[in-house]
Amino acid sequence: LEQKGRLQRLVAKDVQPPDPASIRVLRGHQLPVTCLVISPDDKFIFSGSKDGSLIKCKWEVDSGKRLCVVPGGKKGTEERHMGHASHILCMAISSDDKYLATGDRNKLIMIWDTATCKRLHIFTGHRDAVSGLSFRKGTHQLYSASHDRCVKVWNVAENAYVETLFGHQDVITGLDSLSRECCVTAGGRDGTVRLWKIPEETQLVFSGHQGSIDCIQLINEEHMVSGADDGSLALWGLTKKKLQDARGLERPYWISAVAALRNSDLLATGSHSASVKLWKCGEGFRKLEHLWDIPL
Repeated sequence: LEQKGRLQRLVAKDVQPPDPASIRVLRGHQLPVTCLVISPDDKFIFSGSKDGSLIKCKWEVDSGKRLCVVPGGKKGTEERHMGHASHILCMAISSDDKYLATGDRNKLIMIWDTATCKRLHIFTGHRDAVSGLSFRKGTHQLYSASHDRCVKVWNVAENAYVETLFGHQDVITGLDSLSRECCVTAGGRDGTVRLWKIPEETQLVFSGHQGSIDCIQLINEEHMVSGADDGSLALWGLTKKKLQDARGLERPYWISAVAALRNSDLLATGSHSASVKLWKCGEGFRKLEHLWDIPL
């Protein structure tokens, strides 16, 4: 289905539940894993955690082998140690697989060489925990979001700070971007989702959730999905206002993670309900249909 000149893959109707025996568990972190990214070629996983000794791991997908561990240090020793000295909260990988960015509770963003796991640079400037990171697709432009309510723009290839964007009234809890020079953010308890148009220095504000909006993901260049602590899942059109709420739960479970198979009609959500839920976006992104759960 060609939509506004972009290919839209309709895959949700054909997706099959995974065989529970095929789900592998990778162990190695001492404390909760807070974030991970998969390399663009699907060969490696990078994971970040709350533990001080194993701050960042690189895993091989096929074998499940841990290839590299970056140890952390004590707070204030980040310049001397290779790793973070506080909880890693978010990470992002560039679409050419060259750079990995990690953000921590101690306001720092670290830039790494994905091939060697060597640290290349530290970005400072946020005044509180760094809660979201995203590379603009096809570039080395990095967006960061923080509990200081700001979004910052960086040029990683030149180790340069570009600008700061203001607008949220509460801590920013999530951030995402695709190919366009813009990013989207979730504003926690300020009840808004925002679309930031970087060149125009403008923002669009979307309101609708009742609770704290804790996670956000772009589905394609025209639509996004967000999840909140009241158990609501919202589907938004970037050119219109909110499209759809899904609340198919008798007892609301705080949605702590959302994911979209890019440019398709398939979504996933995570919470403490002991499963990952899969959803189909139906009727031109006007409704959400629950497909099935992956028990965890």
